[in-house]
Amino acid sequence: MDHTTAPQPFAAPVLYTPDGTPYYATAPAAAPLALYQPPAPLPVPAQHPGAALSYLPAQYAPAPAPVPVRDPWPARLLAGGIGIGGAGLGVGFLLQTLAAATTGLGLLVAALGVLYLLKNGSGGGRGGQGAVNVSVNVTNRNR
Repeated sequence: MDHTTAPQPFAAPVLYTPDGTPYYATAPAAAPLALYQPPAPLPVPAQHPGAALSYLPAQYAPAPAPVPVRDPWPARLLAGGIGIGGAGLGVGFLLQTLAAATTGLGLLVAALGVLYLLKNGSGGGRGGQGAVNVSVNVTNRNR
């Protein structure tokens, strides 16, 4: 077992700004750090409202107002018709599948019914009983 101590990680020195806010530096600073101060807004002359916007940078210029557009009702009608048509097509496929499944089940039940009747039913005039022994005794009482 190695009893030597591993090198300790470098602890960053804590530096403070003039107002007392701490910050951590990983390397000595080449110059004293300064807090970021956003630039002051440009003064706007009060002579003409439209002229003030002409010399402002793009970041300070107000966004243009959206232009009102016509309601695209033909496009909405077309999209609705395509949607309804697609839904109708889907319902048609569903009903067609359901009809095919019920037809298949109906044919299977009919075939099984015919097989049952051929085996157990009254097919061929036999009555379904097989061979029957018949004995008839006739007596004439009028003699």
